[in-house]
Amino acid sequence: MSAAVLRHRSGRWGLGLALLITGLALAGPMIAPHPPNLPDYGAALLSPGPAHLLGTDATGRDQLSRLLDGARRSLGGALIVAFTVTLVGLTIGTLAALSARWLDAALMRVVDVVMALPGLIVAFAVLGLLGPGYINLLIALAAADWAYKARIARACAFDAVRSPAAKVARHLGVPEWRVVLHHVLPVVFRPLLVLATLGLGGQIATISAFSFLGLGVQVPHAEWGAMLAESRFYFTIAPWLLLAPAGCIFASVVASNLLGEALRDLATAETRS
Repeated sequence: MSAAVLRHRSGRWGLGLALLITGLALAGPMIAPHPPNLPDYGAALLSPGPAHLLGTDATGRDQLSRLLDGARRSLGGALIVAFTVTLVGLTIGTLAALSARWLDAALMRVVDVVMALPGLIVAFAVLGLLGPGYINLLIALAAADWAYKARIARACAFDAVRSPAAKVARHLGVPEWRVVLHHVLPVVFRPLLVLATLGLGGQIATISAFSFLGLGVQVPHAEWGAMLAESRFYFTIAPWLLLAPAGCIFASVVASNLLGEALRDLATAETRS
């Protein structure tokens, strides 16, 4: 799959950009030039220069260091949400397709109820119950997004269970768990991977939006959306404070969309063949 992605034009650009951003996020603690949360009021609102490559904020904290520190929360949070909703959707959808009719109907009614509610309403409701905070935000976003993945997983699993390959395996005496493992789960996982990759940029933007509103990452910790909220009062005198985190969010969304587009095209081509 990775070699096929590299042969895809969008996949090359998306994978390269994603690896660059992820590498910077992982290496952030080692390459950050200054402590991200340490204020230096004597160096407040400095323009970009040799000592502070992206300038400083209103309390003198180094902007580059905070961008690198915030990347772990923005990207890491989006990956955690994407992994969680994919795992939950895969489990519930596959279980519904393999279960008795009454259990299938019960699980899908729960899915229908969740899908009937707008995702933002669900997220706000969960945050209202749990309170603002980074971990609570990730729980809220996962609760708002799993149902659609479960519906897709059930449809794919329903077809895979009744596919000719699965029927032949059963006739040959292959245990049911091996049929599910080799002939059902790969078929279900492929479209969910595409959806998760395409939705990763949206998750990053959503985490940033909630943090911008003060419902996600709390001060003094860095996160791209929270950095946007802090910088909006100084845009006319220190525009670099807003442009840097906005550029990181934009680049991450572009990388997710390009990589997801490549995976979608490859999955479509594989299905047709």
